[in-house]
Amino acid sequence: MSGALEGEAAVVTGGAGGIGSAVSRLLAASGARVVVAFNGNEARARNLVDDLPGDGHVARRVAVEDGASLAALAKAVDGCFGGLDILVNNAAVTRFVPHDDLDELDDGLFDRIMRVNVRGAFACVRALRPLLEAGKGGLVVNMSSIAAANGVGSNVAYCASKAALDSLTRSLARALAPRVRVVSVAPGVVDTPWLEGFDQRWRDRQMARTPLGQFASPEDVARAVLAVAVDLGSTTGSVVTVDGGRLLD
Repeated sequence: MSGALEGEAAVVTGGAGGIGSAVSRLLAASGARVVVAFNGNEARARNLVDDLPGDGHVARRVAVEDGASLAALAKAVDGCFGGLDILVNNAAVTRFVPHDDLDELDDGLFDRIMRVNVRGAFACVRALRPLLEAGKGGLVVNMSSIAAANGVGSNVAYCASKAALDSLTRSLARALAPRVRVVSVAPGVVDTPWLEGFDQRWRDRQMARTPLGQFASPEDVARAVLAVAVDLGSTTGSVVTVDGGRLLD
């Protein structure tokens, strides 16, 4: 797919994480100029930008739950690129809490998950909409999860946030058509460093419930994002699943 996005501009929130860095690399390898948006991990984000193929890439600190931060991002993107072709809403927070431990999932954690995972994605679209509507129109990819469908994930609030994100995808796809397409990409278990926090028994159980017998890699998820951008031009308001068949369980 080298050159498929030549001359286009992309913003990837959470762009220095396991999935975000894979998406940033593949978009850059396909010709896009990429803004790697980060909140923590500044050194990782700047090192990633230095390693991306092509030119014109930028690392920028962005707090998706802060309107002023997003307004500054929009101004910077306009100044650098004069428009925006792809927004990947990948920034998210979570923490493992057993689903039956309702007390551990306190109001502060619940609200933070919703604020970043749902409101933050919406706020990014709202801030960057004029740039996405410029030129030939744009694409928003919301990074969801199969937790939205099966209710199995790091905690109850996380599952709810991803279900809300898919609903947001459908609503925004209708509201922003025909200038902007909006699609969710929903991974299952992805083989990132986050999995290192789980013991082998847990990993074996998840693998046994995955028909293809393998976890998705960050690159698998990135290829789904690229496919939506390049090959699925008539797709909007949909959820593209990358889960090795886990939802069949």
